[in-house]
Formats: sequence, structure tokens, C-alpha cells
Amino acid sequence: MKPINIVITPHLDKALLEQIKLVSPRLKVIDISGLAQLKMIDRFLTEPDNVRAKINKILADAEIIYGYRLPEHLIRRAPKLKWYQSMTAGIDWFVEDTLLNSKVIITTVGGIHSTVIPEFVMAQMLMLAKQAPELFELKHEKQWYRFMPIVLKGKTIGILGLGKIGCEIARMAKAFGMKVIAVRRSAKKGSHSKYANQVLPPSKTHRLLAESDFVVVALPLTRETTRIIGERELNAMKPSAYIINIARGAIIDQPALIRALEEQRIAGAALDVFDTEPLPTDNKLWEMPNVIISPHIAGAMPDYEQRATDVFCQNLARYIDGKRLINVVNKKRGY
Repeated sequence: MKPINIVITPHLDKALLEQIKLVSPRLKVIDISGLAQLKMIDRFLTEPDNVRAKINKILADAEIIYGYRLPEHLIRRAPKLKWYQSMTAGIDWFVEDTLLNSKVIITTVGGIHSTVIPEFVMAQMLMLAKQAPELFELKHEKQWYRFMPIVLKGKTIGILGLGKIGCEIARMAKAFGMKVIAVRRSAKKGSHSKYANQVLPPSKTHRLLAESDFVVVALPLTRETTRIIGERELNAMKPSAYIINIARGAIIDQPALIRALEEQRIAGAALDVFDTEPLPTDNKLWEMPNVIISPHIAGAMPDYEQRATDVFCQNLARYIDGKRLINVVNKKRGY
């Protein structure tokens, strides 16, 4: 039978490459991670003419691509491409419009973060409630100063986005005795879920913000969600409330958030994602005592590549058998 050409763009260890090859004898696996000059996560920065020619030759016959980032002008360079399997859960930060407008199937590894990110959210929420930054500062200054931390039990958590990650955050928050309200795109009036007391449509976002002691942003970044949390939304929150963002920086209007924090219109924030990453050293957020900053690690885990490759191999088997793939991106929605 005709071989299936798979191009691997990130550097994977031999065991993972072998795992992919073992899915079917029809697979021809081509690793191009050593051809391009890479920085950060599989970012194609420069392709000298001789390297570009080699990559073009490989891409010309590629049916499937697996990786983080992609070579530029992919559709033009890979005319036989049928499927792109991303190693991430979101595609907003690297997929070109030409790919979104093509017939190429795009799939993600959505679901592999459904434990690690909710754990991270609970850790951030506990640090905010128990004033961990102040504790660290007191230790640094060798000061013995007693204060009254917040108790999570009985507090309300508002979750923007009740997907796989949002549902697990809700489950964990329920275990802490919290009231859970959430906004979901498909929600209908008066709906609820197993772990959410109330599930509201997007039109009721301001109600969620007004009632929540902790607001968690767990939305995909799309045209509709860009800057969805701005001045009006932050003003709707309680002065005692905190906001946690583990989604994408562009969902929150960062200058508006900084003003709200400076003017103490909200109590604080825990931010894992930002408009610009790394966060510039002159950004005011660094100096704010009521802000916890983490370097986009909420979804990080030691066996990330193994988990992602497990999803890819599951999809590969389905692709070969002609079955519907899992985690197919709705290109109109962008996730």
C-alpha cells in the first residue's frame, strides 16, 4: 500500500519516534528537527537557502505533520498535506490563516492538561487566599507578623470557560466547599452541571464577575474572546475579588488590569500568561505585591511529550482506519 509520509518538526527522543513508527508499517516518519534553526518551542527562525531547499523537498510529499510550530507558508510548501497534529491544546499563537482556510484537518492534544492546569489554579488560588507573597516577604525580612488569611470554603469561584479544564477546576473547587458558577458558550438559561451550581451563557458574564470571589479565565483565545475582560468587566468585580488567568494573556486587557490593581478596584491577580512573553522587566506587574506571576508553566509537566505523542498515535491509528479523529479544531471558532 502507499506509504504515509509523516514530518516531525520538534526534537523527540528515539523512543517516541519508534512509538510513532510502530503504529503502522505504512508510516514513513521523517524528523526535520535538526534541519531548521530552532528557538523556544520549535520556532522556525531562519532557513538558509540550502536548508530551505531540503525542507521544501520533504514538505512537498508530507501528508501529516506533527509538532509545535510550523514552517511559514506551509500550504504552499506542502500541497499534499491532509492533517496537522499540534502538540499543544491551543492553536491561536502559531497557525497561519492560510492553514485555517484550507481543507487540512487540524487536531490538538486537548485533554492532556485537564489535571495539571486545574492543580495549578488551585495552587494559585490558595496562595492568594493565604497571602503567600506576604509570607515570603516576611520570611525574607525575618519579620513575625500575624494576619488573617481567607478561607476558601463558602467562597464563590467563577469560571470563564467550562471545557475539560474548566470542569476539572470546578470539581476541585467543589471539593474545597466552594460555590461554583461558570460561563459556557452553549449554556442555556437556568442550566447547571455536575460540579457547577450555575452555568451561564456569555451574556451573563457580568453577573458571574459580580458574584465571584475568585475569577478563573479558562477560555480559548479567539476573535470573540480577545480583550473580553476589560475596564467594564474589571469594574464589575468585587473589590475583594481576585482574577486568575491560565488561558492567554490577550483575553484580558492588560493596561486595564494594571489600573484596576493599582487603584485597588480588585484585590489581586495570579497571572501565568501575558500579552508579551517573556513579560518585559519594566512592566508594572512585576512590582505589585498583590500579583503572583508565573512564566507560562500552568500546563507544563515532565512527561508532556509522551502524553502528546500518545494522543497523536491514537489519532494516527484512527486516521489509518478511516475513523474520525479526536480533538478536531473547529476552524470557524478557532479551537
